[in-house]
Amino acid sequence: MTTSKHQAGFVNIIGKPNVGKSTLMNILVGERLSIISPKAQTTRHRIVGLTNTDEYQIVFSDTPGMLKPQYELHKNMMGFVNISLEDADVVVFVTDLYENAKEIEEILEKINQSGLPVLLVINKIDLAKEGQLDEVTKYWTDRLKVETVIPISATENFNTERILQEILDRLPEHPPFFDKEELTDRPERFFASEIIREKIFKNYKKEIPYSCEVSIEDFHEEKKIIRIRATIYVERNSQKGILIGQKGSALKKVGTEAREELEKFFAKKVFLETFVKVEPDWRKNKSKLKKFGYDPT
Repeated sequence: MTTSKHQAGFVNIIGKPNVGKSTLMNILVGERLSIISPKAQTTRHRIVGLTNTDEYQIVFSDTPGMLKPQYELHKNMMGFVNISLEDADVVVFVTDLYENAKEIEEILEKINQSGLPVLLVINKIDLAKEGQLDEVTKYWTDRLKVETVIPISATENFNTERILQEILDRLPEHPPFFDKEELTDRPERFFASEIIREKIFKNYKKEIPYSCEVSIEDFHEEKKIIRIRATIYVERNSQKGILIGQKGSALKKVGTEAREELEKFFAKKVFLETFVKVEPDWRKNKSKLKKFGYDPT
């Protein structure tokens, strides 16, 4: 009796900020795991999502956008990117019609030296002008050693199924790394904090979203309801005032939108309490970053 082969491996999605990595990750996994915002640098952690069938398990990782670090936070975010090159079986490098290699030359060199199969995914082709896709393809293939180029539109879900097939063509034979019933390696508290953070990105401008960190202080699940208490940390008192808004109106709006999204995500009624505290310069402090889970080691 022959045993049918089973494939399993790690597929890490990398690229510069705001090129559509998180949207693509959610499409490939079939669930909304990564938060999405038109603002750059929304993803701060490495987020794992699993795609399972009887024949294979793909362990996808959505990583923070590659950038030149300006804070300790950025350095830790880039740590997640570097680690993703160490355990990958396949790299999905996502770019779009407008990005270039500025400030990420060092990481491109690491990718080229890794010897890993690289799929170059060019996103947003629904916006392409005549000849633009060919120019972008040449630009990146001159700088990256890639095995294939896949033009897509993540928002239109165009040609994304080809990515899955190209991955399976390169995925090694291996038993599953995780239980087939699992969707991610992250706990529920993590997704609760990410959903709240997404609503902050949606509702505030300039520096406020980047200065915020969300900590879930209490997550208590009952039969019919989940009770969540969350603290939003900012760096300065002035930011606290903006976040709360006049008579608490701004924070109330974020809480309402987050609660509605949480109820969709968990398929259960949610009671959400939010508080705001000041944690001075947390983005620049190594010990505070570790407290918030930014430790790629």
